[in-house]
Amino acid sequence: MRLRLVPKDTAFDFFRRWKLWLGLSGLMMVLAVVSFSLQGLNFGIDFRGGTTIRTESAQPVDVGSYRDAIADLGLGDVTITEVFDPTFGPDRNVAMLRIQAQEGSESVSADMIEAVEAALQGVAPDIVFASVESVGPKVSGELIKTAIIAVALAIGAVLVYIWARFEWQFALGAVAALVHDVVLTIGIFSELQIRFDLAIIAALLTIVGYSLNDTVVVFDRVRENLRKYKQRPLAEVLNLSINETLSRTVMTSVTTLLALISLYVLGGDVIRGFVFAMIWGVIVGTYSSVFVASAILLYLGVKRDWSKPDPKTGNQFANIDA
Repeated sequence: MRLRLVPKDTAFDFFRRWKLWLGLSGLMMVLAVVSFSLQGLNFGIDFRGGTTIRTESAQPVDVGSYRDAIADLGLGDVTITEVFDPTFGPDRNVAMLRIQAQEGSESVSADMIEAVEAALQGVAPDIVFASVESVGPKVSGELIKTAIIAVALAIGAVLVYIWARFEWQFALGAVAALVHDVVLTIGIFSELQIRFDLAIIAALLTIVGYSLNDTVVVFDRVRENLRKYKQRPLAEVLNLSINETLSRTVMTSVTTLLALISLYVLGGDVIRGFVFAMIWGVIVGTYSSVFVASAILLYLGVKRDWSKPDPKTGNQFANIDA
């Protein structure tokens, strides 16, 4: 017996209250912008500047013990990760410590580095600092600009791609959904003050790709059904298309969430922010593919048969049947 998360044939009416869903999405985006404006983001070391220390020891790296050893030093945001490399021998255990820039200085002072080394020697007496590197505010500022440009270019490329593959109405719907996902993700990080670093930028770009994939699957079916059912109202065609792809959408989202939740629970503190962003992105990305991208397409309307261009075959808005 095959497991089905969604019945084979569904007939949900996703657009009975489509204005309500669009209004709710708009309200959530406004709240996200307000939260960002009032309290900003809790930037990590990548964006605030700080010091990276590479340690080496013959003893195995115990991240929890390292963290406990330096907890009393009041260093603020500290990230500790073990470095794995197949070329390392059993007596070479490497860790990376990333310490945020201290107030009033661009990096961690020499005295503080000595204090960190002394604290870690209580856990691993033979530990040595192989390298110490600092990132100043100027470099961090450049990283913020680069991150913004990367996200903007990704969304711009999506706009061009969807416009070329479908029609401009599809492109605007898809881009609106992507902007919705990115804004809400930044908003939740601002509201909860979760550390925001380069890993979260990678998560944002991944969310853009995931949401786009889901939206394109729905739009492909919409285009196919628009050619098949030329006399049906656009709302009915959209409903039919979403119901036909619903099983695939739910299965993809659920299996992705199962893997992400496992990583969130078992993956440790290092990747928890990235995984949280991905979990949130999968949820809002699935939602936006239906209730944002398709709803905007319903509002704008589309022409029905691309193979026979005729201005009378289209509709300017969704409430005008072709």
